[in-house]
Amino acid sequence: MPAATVALRAAIHDALIADTALAAALGGPRVYDAPPREVAFPYVTLGDVRLTDASADDAPVHEHQLTLHAWSRQGGHREAHVIAGALLAALDDAPLTPDGHRLVNLRFAIADIRREADGRTYHAVVRFRAVTEPND
Repeated sequence: MPAATVALRAAIHDALIADTALAAALGGPRVYDAPPREVAFPYVTLGDVRLTDASADDAPVHEHQLTLHAWSRQGGHREAHVIAGALLAALDDAPLTPDGHRLVNLRFAIADIRREADGRTYHAVVRFRAVTEPND
């Protein structure tokens, strides 16, 4: 994974852990790259990233399509919607500072909320688009 993506994911993780509204919705700072074995619901995981070269000149510019997953087993769709809303509020146009890179923008793209096949787990998939360039 390129350094820009690693730095951006770390900045997103730090921002989500520090967000009080998200922590309230989750019952604590339950944001994981990979969830613990016996994880308590609800929680958020950092998902896949699609990286595209968006360079126009000599300077390397990257477009990142990032996916976050929120997992809930309480309150039907409501809790999943609340968590998705907290993710949107925490990250859309957030002034993050990924190490060694400048965040040009970070924007909400789309969210899908559905019930999983087990009938009791609700899953929110929240996608963002970010553009980064290296610090000069």
